[in-house]
Amino acid sequence: MKVVLFCGGLGMRLRDYADNVPKPMVPLGYRPILWHLMKYYAHFGHKDFILCLGYRGDLIKQYFLNYEECVSNDFVLSEGGRRRELINSDIEDWRITFVETGLNANIGERLMAVRPYLEGEEMFLANYSDGLSDLRLPDQIEHLEQSGRVASFLSVKPNLSYHFLSADDDGAVTSFRDIAQSGLRVNGGFFVFRNEIFDYMQPGDELVLEPFERMMKARQLLAHHYDGFWVPMDTAKDKKRLDDLYDTGDPPWYVWKHAEPNATVTSLATHVRLVPGDDQKIAAASR
Repeated sequence: MKVVLFCGGLGMRLRDYADNVPKPMVPLGYRPILWHLMKYYAHFGHKDFILCLGYRGDLIKQYFLNYEECVSNDFVLSEGGRRRELINSDIEDWRITFVETGLNANIGERLMAVRPYLEGEEMFLANYSDGLSDLRLPDQIEHLEQSGRVASFLSVKPNLSYHFLSADDDGAVTSFRDIAQSGLRVNGGFFVFRNEIFDYMQPGDELVLEPFERMMKARQLLAHHYDGFWVPMDTAKDKKRLDDLYDTGDPPWYVWKHAEPNATVTSLATHVRLVPGDDQKIAAASR
């Protein structure tokens, strides 16, 4: 299954880390977050990537054109450094299509721009390329397959420390509660789409606004409920959290290190639910 990765973001809230660098290229350790995400998908067998480039797409191209396997793999050095033998490899069996999709294009426009590269694909995956999870991806794919619907997004609890409040007209507060305890869920940026997604899209549409609204009316949009690890890299605080997890040497998103090679699919009943009505609209809202 092909994986569409939206890589054109400016990373405005990460300026200390992302000055003159596209957001997906912000590093975690010695690899950018984009690599960590691609490694995640490759672990589940999805190694055909389409990168939707925008801001400083040249840096992403250069990174892979000059990719050094020895940086993240074990290898044997011999003959005074003239010979290197890789013990294992990252990207040898990856296929990466680089597509310039516009400097100021929104996510929907970027997806429409790569539509020709998805011809003949019954289903495909997509991601904002700015967050990581330990989600068992086959569960989300199977959920959509069994539902017969067109699109699925990851429904997660927001990674925020804000509080909701209600107040009277004169300003007197009547309720005050942590957002984490509110039951609110948001779009986690991991998508599974059937090719019919394009039937719900029009030129200029932002993906999670007009197309999602049309699919909701047709009851074709599915929320995949997940309460495991999920962290977006939206702010410097998020970046610090991911850095700290990476520094442990065993971050949660290293599913290729944690998972059993032939693990069977567990029951979906305890992992997913459809967020109905207005709750679904909230969950689908763009971060």
